[in-house]
Amino acid sequence: MSYGKFAFVYDRLMEDMPYGDWIAFALEAFSRNGMTEPGGAGSNGASPVVVDLGCGTGSIAIPLALQGCRVYGIDLSEEMLSIAEDKSRELLSGPRGSVPGPVWLAQDMREWELDEKADAVVSFCDCLNYLTEEEDVAAVFSRTFAGLKPGGVFLFDVHTEKTLLDYAENQPFVYNEEDLSYIWECELDEELRLIRHDLAFFVKEPQGCLYSRFDETHEQRAYPLKLLRSQLAAAGFADIRVCADFSWQEADESATRAFFVAVKPV
Repeated sequence: MSYGKFAFVYDRLMEDMPYGDWIAFALEAFSRNGMTEPGGAGSNGASPVVVDLGCGTGSIAIPLALQGCRVYGIDLSEEMLSIAEDKSRELLSGPRGSVPGPVWLAQDMREWELDEKADAVVSFCDCLNYLTEEEDVAAVFSRTFAGLKPGGVFLFDVHTEKTLLDYAENQPFVYNEEDLSYIWECELDEELRLIRHDLAFFVKEPQGCLYSRFDETHEQRAYPLKLLRSQLAAAGFADIRVCADFSWQEADESATRAFFVAVKPV
């Protein structure tokens, strides 16, 4: 999905998201799989290679680069990647020298590829919910398995059906600031576990008191956790864990956000 104009207000609207919790979860998962320090993932002394699928504006990829990882940020939206590159240039350079920034690639996560194998692949902030067909999810799993080194780890999170129900029950949502406002309405198909988000944005022009309106429609689908586990196994992954809400406790359908950790066998 290309976010278009939404890319330019995305960071403003997402500033309260728990990015630190995602980073902490990833680092602990890396540690549990032998990636505590750069070079600790069987990379012949090199920093571990980490792919961020659906990287958006780089709010996960850039902190991982600061942790010493060699990061590839992959997203379908060139607008998002343009902002990520600007942020990376600003945040990873300083008086003590520059930290190597992520490599930004405009690719479809169902068909992503690199010239080297990755030690880890992450896909956070419910990116996989935006794939509304089971075969597309399976394609990501298959492609990710192929793109990992033996022993590599795949981490991702998804909204559960409970979260989609909460969206539907509590909508509409309104954001109202002097220079930016939106109205966000949701419509849920309970049978398909598919939710449609219709957003109308109003952005103040740099000069004067006029506002521009643009509209975005996003769809997300919640998949049964058992289905996702079985698809991972079918792709070849092992040691599959499903955890609840940034913890390492086993998740069930009552969780609002489920985290998957899967390993490519050696």
